[in-house]
Amino acid sequence: MRILFAGTPDVAVPSLKALAATDGLEVAAVLTRPDAPKGRGRRMTPSPVKMAAGELGIEVIDDDPRAEGFPDRLKELNIEAAAVVAYGRILSVAVLDALPKGWYNLHFSRLPQWRGAAPAQRAVWAGQPETGSTVFRITKGMDEGPILLQSSNAIGEHETSGELLGRMAELGAPLLVEAMLAVADGTAAPVPQPQDGVTIADKIRTDDAHVDFHSALDAVDRQIRACTPEPGAWAWLHADEANKPISLHVLAARPATGDDPRVPAELKPGVLAVGKKNVWVGTATGALELIEVKAQGKKAMRAADWARGARLGEGAYLG
Repeated sequence: MRILFAGTPDVAVPSLKALAATDGLEVAAVLTRPDAPKGRGRRMTPSPVKMAAGELGIEVIDDDPRAEGFPDRLKELNIEAAAVVAYGRILSVAVLDALPKGWYNLHFSRLPQWRGAAPAQRAVWAGQPETGSTVFRITKGMDEGPILLQSSNAIGEHETSGELLGRMAELGAPLLVEAMLAVADGTAAPVPQPQDGVTIADKIRTDDAHVDFHSALDAVDRQIRACTPEPGAWAWLHADEANKPISLHVLAARPATGDDPRVPAELKPGVLAVGKKNVWVGTATGALELIEVKAQGKKAMRAADWARGARLGEGAYLG
């Protein structure tokens, strides 16, 4: 069966490679987002999926699927079905109807839980012990289509959303391959999603990633891990009374253990405490150790190294 693969970021690459290596499936073309500016120089950069497709020798399409002639392009390529992983565009009904065997999405949650743009991030933020992946047929409604296959996997105690997505991308690729083979041989049997248990995984924006240290320790930890690496957890650093606050990104942190004698007692929310090799910040219910940070205009570094050169005044805090 000739298929189209649609995807854009790194998490889509394992599925593209797995599908391209599967007997009985032919990835006739790859649909991805156009090159975009990246880095300090804002240099136009192809998506990870586009680069992987080039390495595999697969034709790349980066046209807008809303363009008038796009369904005809799919017919010209004799494509029967499509596999989608984090493509990043909403597909019109006309485009969905253009493929006789349909469009199928690998989604990083156990639907109907966490429909939307940030399922893994929201699962981490909610403190779930596990999540999973779902392959479903794409319909007009957001992540509402019938389910072909699902799997489950645990969320690590200290795992960030980026680490979780990296694992799920690898674990989900065989699931998508299995589903597409079932579509190819006509044995796929999609089942409607349950009506109960629907939750929405809204995209996490920069303002959402502003850390509230007046929350409980476990809530602060979950927020930071959910926002790592994107959009990046951050707070305003009030180093002293003489200077304006600057942003400080928290790249890695971990709740301090209660039996560690180095941890300051009764540290107020947001207040910083610096030891020889450690930096802590208070929350409503305990201390959080900062492990790696990035101050405004500076490079990422170990928190202890940053603190030695940050000229923190007495009572310096994050807010």
